[in-house]
Amino acid sequence: MRAVLAAEPGGAPGRLGAIDTAELPAGDLVVKVTYSSLNYKDGLAVTGRGKIARIFPLVCGIDLAGVVESSGSPEFSPGDEVIVTGWGLGEERHGGYGELARVESAWAVRLPAELSSFEAMAIGTAGLTAMLCVLALERHGLEPGGELPVAVTGAAGGVGSVAVALLSRAGYKVAAVSGRPEQEGYLRRLGASEILPRAALEEEEPRPLGRRRFAGAVDVAGGPILASLLRETDYGGCVAACGLVGSAELETTVHPFILRAVDLAGVESVRCPTPLRQLAWERLARDLPHSVLEEMTVSAGLEEVPGLAAEIVAGRVRGRVVVAVDR
Repeated sequence: MRAVLAAEPGGAPGRLGAIDTAELPAGDLVVKVTYSSLNYKDGLAVTGRGKIARIFPLVCGIDLAGVVESSGSPEFSPGDEVIVTGWGLGEERHGGYGELARVESAWAVRLPAELSSFEAMAIGTAGLTAMLCVLALERHGLEPGGELPVAVTGAAGGVGSVAVALLSRAGYKVAAVSGRPEQEGYLRRLGASEILPRAALEEEEPRPLGRRRFAGAVDVAGGPILASLLRETDYGGCVAACGLVGSAELETTVHPFILRAVDLAGVESVRCPTPLRQLAWERLARDLPHSVLEEMTVSAGLEEVPGLAAEIVAGRVRGRVVVAVDR
């Protein structure tokens, strides 16, 4: 079958190639893949710029949506439409950039009736992660209608775009943080009430505490930006951290936690428990308008993925890219 394969250390670069379906891993569900999506982690695997791939050859793609071809599980039947994200796809087992995938049925989520397979992949892992961040803020007690905005870093990217849209439509003021000033119009159309340059959160001489600037935040950056968010979050606020695009390091003090009761909530989508995963997809199907998905999404074929992988790693991809696997 046709597939996009990961770059190999010291070997072939990531490319569109072929792999024998006999090499698909064990699993009780065989899915004919219709769509996948392009995520930052996929970019790293295809370009070889990050240690993502654990086996070689590896079919990349951490997301997939498609139709069940065969099932050894009573939960699914041939013809069912499903979504599978995370669980090591595109890292330690063959993923969604191939025409067939064999997975464990416990990882699959039924496609919500309100979504098409294309729309599900327009959401993908990035949108799922954004929704999990919103749920984390809600569990913390953050409510819309306050004077201070919720900050969203990497706002023009996949996670950021969906987070901006979800939060604004829920009634929160949203401060979109981006290093790409040319995306201001796009971010305002998604619902951002203000645009902040990334440099505004990159202090050269950080203080233990800053002014109370945000009610909470969704952060994909980590590093100095995450530290700044913690320092500038209001009393009792919460920062949902889900990425390390800026840095995996975090240098901060305990002051935001012990003087302002700020919480740092970690968000992880790869092995997210199925009940929480299902809740997130139900909320995404209900709360994210189709018009917003259209605004933030472009489509591509498998042959375009290697080039786009380099673009997303360089930070030049806006919103979401849906990969039409069966095109």
